[in-house]
Amino acid sequence: MKIDSYMYEMVLSELTDAVGAEYVTINAADRLGHSIDYYWIPEMWHDRGAVPTPPDLIVQPASAEEVAKVLKIANQYHIPVTPWGGGSGSQGGALPVYGGILLDTKRMNKVLEIDTVTLSVTCETGIIAQHLEWAVEKAGYSTMHFPASIGCATIGGFLAHRGTGVLSTKYGKIEDMVMSLEVVTPTGEIIRTLPVPRHASGPDLTMMFLGSEGTLGVITKVTLKIHPIPEARKFHAFLFEDMHSAMMAGAELMHSRMQPCAVRLYDEPETERLIKRVLGIDRKGAYLVFGFDGPEKVVDLQMERACEICRAAKAKEDLGTESGEAWWNNRYKFFYPPYMFHMPQAFGTLDTVATFSNIEKVYWAMKNTVNANFPEAKFIGHFSHWYDWGCMLYARFIFEDFPRDPHEAAALYNRVWDLAIRAAIANGGVINEHHGVGLKLGRLMKELYGPAMDVLEKLKKELDPNNIMNPGKMGFKGF
Repeated sequence: MKIDSYMYEMVLSELTDAVGAEYVTINAADRLGHSIDYYWIPEMWHDRGAVPTPPDLIVQPASAEEVAKVLKIANQYHIPVTPWGGGSGSQGGALPVYGGILLDTKRMNKVLEIDTVTLSVTCETGIIAQHLEWAVEKAGYSTMHFPASIGCATIGGFLAHRGTGVLSTKYGKIEDMVMSLEVVTPTGEIIRTLPVPRHASGPDLTMMFLGSEGTLGVITKVTLKIHPIPEARKFHAFLFEDMHSAMMAGAELMHSRMQPCAVRLYDEPETERLIKRVLGIDRKGAYLVFGFDGPEKVVDLQMERACEICRAAKAKEDLGTESGEAWWNNRYKFFYPPYMFHMPQAFGTLDTVATFSNIEKVYWAMKNTVNANFPEAKFIGHFSHWYDWGCMLYARFIFEDFPRDPHEAAALYNRVWDLAIRAAIANGGVINEHHGVGLKLGRLMKELYGPAMDVLEKLKKELDPNNIMNPGKMGFKGF
């Protein structure tokens, strides 16, 4: 949209009328701040002195009704709209790559109801996750959704890309916590999905919108399950000779159906690098940590049995409760300076998920692909989120030195993703587990879904006939 034009002034006037002059921003600093998320390429682009693509306007609606007004204006003038939560995403999903309207949701931040009979909370989706957790804890409960980005990401962001928290092994991913949604469709209708998450009343519209990353509408309210705060939560850690033996022990923990609240397994390079730096445990091998929560007597019995499983799997060393508690108490340090990677390093999180039959094949296929094609890169990984059928691989590649030219850097960076993710797909993995697709991985959606991608594209076209909602993301066509 040409900013210095009559049409721009008309659109600005209509948006101001819809949400109030105070909540339509056009200043350069805010527009720049909303043109970079935690995706490496726009950070690199800015670091190298290149100019990222900013939105033309930033609009901050306070309700679903105001969101609907904005989307109707955008449809009238065929203006792209990019929803924005906390801006902490790593996939470029919130980047306004075609300019237009950036829809900042953070004014929609109210806790509307805590239902202590059903054990649920209803809130607006612009609320920061930590703020929601604090509100629920004051009532004596917890969301049990504790991702590393809890202090800066919105609930809407987690819904948009089906995010996962540290305790997902017992309490589920965000989609397992959702009971119902309020959504503004791309053409400006406000709809609500059914009030319960389990029913035989036709297809589940709630699941259709979860993970859609703002391409099928704007989620404005959600009702989530909440949980009693457990009497006890305890952790224990073991060191194994290698990743395979630790994986077999971890899989047996899940097969036991004892419902650990968390399981994490670090491969040998990450044990040597990060476990040593963050926890001070200087060992060679694979570090496995797990925890249980609930009534203390039950937790103690579960922990006793879990330790028996690890000893039977010939753990190299019992690191004890102290090491397990140290991991829990320092669980977020792994994702922040000085332990997290940052410029001038080039890095990416190649997260995927597969069944227990395939997950090690996926790990080795990705590792061998990165090592063979990019010998200057390091490959490390851990397995963060476990299910009764498999687990998630949180792999990373790290380059200590990378091209200075932004175009050359972007091409090389994308090449790493192309080869590594294709290796995952070929061995039973998917392109992502909980960070989403966004701009970064959209080009691989057709390879993952095959002919089924046509179904998603038809759904997108029907709901969003003018293609205004977050175009160019998730493999959908650009604007």
